[in-house]
Amino acid sequence: MITLFDLVSERCSYAITSSYSTSFSLASRLLSPTFRRGIYAIYGFVRIADEIVDSFFGYPQRQLLEEFKKDTYEAISRGISTNPILHNFSRAVNEFQIERELIESFLQSMEWDLVRRTHDDLSYKKYIFGSAEAVGLMCLRVFSGGDTKFYDEHYESAKALGSAFQKVNFLRDLKHDYEVLGRTYFPQVSLERFGPHEKKIIEEDIEQDFTHALEGIRELPTGAKLGVYVAYVYYSTLFSKLKATPAESLRQKRVRVSDLQKLFLLARSWVRCYSGAI
Repeated sequence: MITLFDLVSERCSYAITSSYSTSFSLASRLLSPTFRRGIYAIYGFVRIADEIVDSFFGYPQRQLLEEFKKDTYEAISRGISTNPILHNFSRAVNEFQIERELIESFLQSMEWDLVRRTHDDLSYKKYIFGSAEAVGLMCLRVFSGGDTKFYDEHYESAKALGSAFQKVNFLRDLKHDYEVLGRTYFPQVSLERFGPHEKKIIEEDIEQDFTHALEGIRELPTGAKLGVYVAYVYYSTLFSKLKATPAESLRQKRVRVSDLQKLFLLARSWVRCYSGAI
């Protein structure tokens, strides 16, 4: 039975999603209602944690993140929270059996954002898993609907999709991450040393992720396929624009996909998805 507070909490998660990401919000609306509710819950949770480490400057970020972490686990354990975002997330965690290990990995990556400024190969892989692949696996739990076999079979492709999205974000936000947040995510790469060679290596890695991810998208249930495919198309289009942009230009500006182009991509994706062309 859905109580009024449950409904308000769901609306809060939706408000976070629609306010922070027009692309993800639009893609999520194409999911069936059952999936949509769980995905909004996950996005609301990860968005708040990300905001703590990325924008709460001048405030005790470490303390706030630690309190958020503590409140998260208490909400999951109790099945309720006075924080509507955590209340909605706890309901999704318990309903879809999202593993605690995925949540811990995600929060670990958020903690690293407060203390790490560069990454080596090992820490980069761990960070990508926690900040992106683990989130992809949380979403897969929602799409799996309790089907463990389906989850296991699509585990790697879900990781690949989350990884591709995150790495595209890193490439797009190279300048902002370095100059504003003081971070460099790609191993052995700094803004000063970012040239065509480094850019090509990163692009090849992202292309492999996208290829693997698409294999899993093709096998998603009907209520999930179009929404996830649209998100894939948005990000792969952004990636194409990033590839066409010289390394020097990426050090100076942020590349984006226009709202008009997103609408075009949405229409084309709908046709391709329902004609079986993907």
